[in-house]
Amino acid sequence: MSSAEATSVIRGRAWVFGDDISTDLLDPGEYAIAPLQERVRHTLEAANPRFAPEVRPGDVLVAGRNFGCGSSRETAAQALQALGVGCVVAESLARIFLRNAVAIGLPVLVCPGVREAVREGDPVEVDLHAARLINLRTARTVQGNPLPPLMREILAAGGMLPLLRKLAADAAEGRGWVDDLGS
Repeated sequence: MSSAEATSVIRGRAWVFGDDISTDLLDPGEYAIAPLQERVRHTLEAANPRFAPEVRPGDVLVAGRNFGCGSSRETAAQALQALGVGCVVAESLARIFLRNAVAIGLPVLVCPGVREAVREGDPVEVDLHAARLINLRTARTVQGNPLPPLMREILAAGGMLPLLRKLAADAAEGRGWVDDLGS
């Protein structure tokens, strides 16, 4: 198992939400100009007021269809990352939320049937490499849809900026993707 594969396993408690969780629920607009530490205290408070005060680093957010719908602001994914959410696993993700989450290094997985397999507070394990969630209370496994290889590479690097820094450092030392192109 490579180090990227080893870091692709996330364990935590499940926080379960329904369908159509919007970016307004994730990062309420009335706090848009507040500093990040103030904004995150209101993350998902309209859907579950216990979430922001009680979520722990590594916990897994499980949701229904169309998670992250609404506006394209990347602060919705940033709020979850700032709270320490280890992964978002949903029946489906809004396209722009998926892109924003991967760009900042917040792991995500589309996993049809996941809401039926998990209850609030269940211990779960998410294996991003294998694209599956295991409910550790019931031993039920739900197979998800693997992310494309480039998205997995971006997540393994911690997001776009860390990946670009690594590629630039590799290129400066004469190795990496530039060599792969035959230059």
